[in-house]
Amino acid sequence: MPNFSGVWTLQEQFEAITEGNWTGISQFELYAWGENVSGKLGLNDTIDRSSPIQVGSLTNWSQVSSREEHTTAITTSNQLYAWGSNGSGRLGDNSSTYKSSPVQIGALTNWSQVDAGGAFSAAVKTDGTLWAWGQGTLGQLGDNTATTTSSPIQVGALTNWSQVSAGQTHSLAINSSGELYAWGTNTTGEVGDNTTIGRSSPVQIGALTNWSQVSAGIEFSLAIKTDGTMWSWGSNLVGRLGLNETANKSSPVQIGALTNWSQVSGNRLQSHAIKTDGTMWSWGYGTAGQLGNNTAVTAESSPVQIGSLTTWSQVVAGGYHGVAIKTDGTLWGWGYNFRGQVGDGLTVNLSSPVQIGSETNWSSVTAGKLHTVAVTQSRTGMS
Repeated sequence: MPNFSGVWTLQEQFEAITEGNWTGISQFELYAWGENVSGKLGLNDTIDRSSPIQVGSLTNWSQVSSREEHTTAITTSNQLYAWGSNGSGRLGDNSSTYKSSPVQIGALTNWSQVDAGGAFSAAVKTDGTLWAWGQGTLGQLGDNTATTTSSPIQVGALTNWSQVSAGQTHSLAINSSGELYAWGTNTTGEVGDNTTIGRSSPVQIGALTNWSQVSAGIEFSLAIKTDGTMWSWGSNLVGRLGLNETANKSSPVQIGALTNWSQVSGNRLQSHAIKTDGTMWSWGYGTAGQLGNNTAVTAESSPVQIGSLTTWSQVVAGGYHGVAIKTDGTLWGWGYNFRGQVGDGLTVNLSSPVQIGSETNWSSVTAGKLHTVAVTQSRTGMS
């Protein structure tokens, strides 16, 4: 029987929900660590941190995303926030001045999902419309121009977008029909339309309607279908497409033949994924231990398992490190750690996952080039 008072662990929450014995309020706190250039940790300074530090005092964060030098987030009230580097207006606050603490973007309360790209951001609203802002010189905003903008602009007129992933200079998105679209730079085939021609507005990739999750990296793309198959395309430098070779691909190619992939994340030169059995896998560049498989190999061109555990629930690829959450709510990190981005209080590289602190209520995590941001969930309530 759970303890129906005080702060509940995630397991206690699940048990209480099942038994119908809980009331109270969920609290979602935000934490950050690693490199803090341009205030991208949101701590109102520019000092690096090697372990998690709470960002502000708000307790209503629901989703967070980092890529290179900035972070974006949405609250449970569907408000949009951003902080960090603001070159090309990537924060969306109608300026180009960096922000060292979260600033609300506009006054709207209808944002549902956001993703931070290289020097731009993209988001979906609760009405299914798609928006983007920041650098647009390479068509990465998807508004059929090469214009840079410092505040959100709508991408097309469709109202059925469900998910967007912003890469370094290209984007991927899925609509409610399961169709896949992409746009932006395409020099290595990362858009996936079987060409290397840049696109300044969304183009459908194939005709299939069974895409469920996408992740845009730097010059490459990853995706999972509803049938559990995993796909990749774009630059295949150091084997980061996971296809057991290094040739670029300009349209989606299936990674292996398995049908039990549930989540995938790619960033610069490495990728991570989780299967439905709770195992975790990685491939790509690994000289700083960022593959997490207890080696510092130059590269792996096909997925290799990280340890033997079957309790992984979420993984994200940072610039040169990885971070993951287990089903018990614990947080783990590995890889390049020069700026403290792993979060273990040190700055020594790690070639296998180590637990970050002792908390068991981590609910989501994102990783930038050299920093990490995560959300904890706790619930206070009485029986």
